Amino acid sequence: MTAISNHIETIIKLNPDYTQMDSVYLTNKLLNLIGDAALELPGDPDPLKNLDLMVKAAQTNGKIADSQAARQILEAQLMDFATPTPSRINQLFWDKYQAGPRAATDWFFALSRANNYIQTRAIAKNLVFPAKTEYGDLEITINLSKPEKDPKDIAAAAHAQSGYPACALCLQTEGYAGRSNFAARTNHRIIRFLLGGKTWGFQYSPYAYFNEHAIFLDAIHEPMVIDQSTFTNLLDIVAMFPDYFVGSNADLPIVGGSMLAHEHYQGGRHTFPMAKAPIETQIEISGHPHVFAGIVKWPMSVIRLVSADREELTNAAEHIRQVWDQYTDEAVNVRAFVGGKPHHTVTPIARRVGSEYQLDLVLRDNQTSEQYPDGIFHPHQDVQHIKKENIGLIEVMGRAILPARLKSELAEVKKYLLGEGNEMKPIHKTWADQLKVAYNWTPENAESQLQEAVGKVFARVLEDAGVFKRDKIGQEAFGRFCHSL
Repeated sequence: MTAISNHIETIIKLNPDYTQMDSVYLTNKLLNLIGDAALELPGDPDPLKNLDLMVKAAQTNGKIADSQAARQILEAQLMDFATPTPSRINQLFWDKYQAGPRAATDWFFALSRANNYIQTRAIAKNLVFPAKTEYGDLEITINLSKPEKDPKDIAAAAHAQSGYPACALCLQTEGYAGRSNFAARTNHRIIRFLLGGKTWGFQYSPYAYFNEHAIFLDAIHEPMVIDQSTFTNLLDIVAMFPDYFVGSNADLPIVGGSMLAHEHYQGGRHTFPMAKAPIETQIEISGHPHVFAGIVKWPMSVIRLVSADREELTNAAEHIRQVWDQYTDEAVNVRAFVGGKPHHTVTPIARRVGSEYQLDLVLRDNQTSEQYPDGIFHPHQDVQHIKKENIGLIEVMGRAILPARLKSELAEVKKYLLGEGNEMKPIHKTWADQLKVAYNWTPENAESQLQEAVGKVFARVLEDAGVFKRDKIGQEAFGRFCHSL
């Protein structure tokens, strides 16, 4: 079969709005995008490899420029034919939801992978390995999925003036063609639903960091905020999708995520290390007798609330947030305000456990100091060779998102530890020298020992981000805060 006919088969399989009767129409639509010379282009039975053939043909035929952005724009346009319209997607999703939430999300997730919105081939490049620590097995990932920017696209972006869509999380991205400085989203679809009396959207992340990485976004472009409505919303979402966890990044710089300008949450079908961590100290939350509460054994400072009563759980969480919002303990550098500027917030995570709801509140403080200009409760300078970026929701829960540079840099560190080279970046030298004397290095154990060492650094990164440290002084201070509740 030709590439065109193969793609038409993919379209008809995924999009119920088309049938074999539409083949001539679709052929002409596709030829308009890739050029008439592609009419006899040999195809590939793999839909994504077939997609590559058509994009390459379009470039050869002069239909698109020789740039990464142009290729991605065309990929999305070609897969848009295989994607039902937004109204049809929403109808199909909520029809399937009647058979159960899992039926709806399974279908939407499968479609988002099949139509190449979720970049499965790019995600497969990521390096993932476990790391044993005193807090359980942490999850280490080196993120190689997002493509590096093409210099031609960078040059074009310098002259781009458009401010539409306002950001990558706006509803207006649905079907947006893309440009040199904005990802192609022609094949992107968003499920609409009501949350707290407002319209919200549900989509998957194109470069997923974990299984069924979902994003829940406000239909209005407005800044992130953590308040009582946040807790209500998170619990409403896990009631709607009980197989998913859902959480929110904090709403302050340094301790928040990378998208503070648009209210959104993240969730999915994954059990993170923090969810497996046990309660090590039970505490009481005044006025909330039906809420079980305790301190989680975790490198960051986490209070877990459990109850079958969502309203009381929300009220207990808001009580903790309000107390923390005003709480200061100079003995451990915890300050709610400096010069009138607020520094406290929480990173909340909700999940269902049987008939009960769990809500984890991670206490956050975004102060800086002369000693720690990047953040007092942020990865300190001696571990920034591994992780320098913000510790957001995903890292908080125990999954490291480490930069792509580490793939080659760690390979050089391994050579150094094995006595095979000395070309590693200077930022790793002190750490590598420590590892050299701490372990016996052989070609057989070098990879596993180096991964273990990276895991220990990530555990330290989380400890740096914890407001109440795991030592005696820190835990006594955590106890004082809990007593204030």
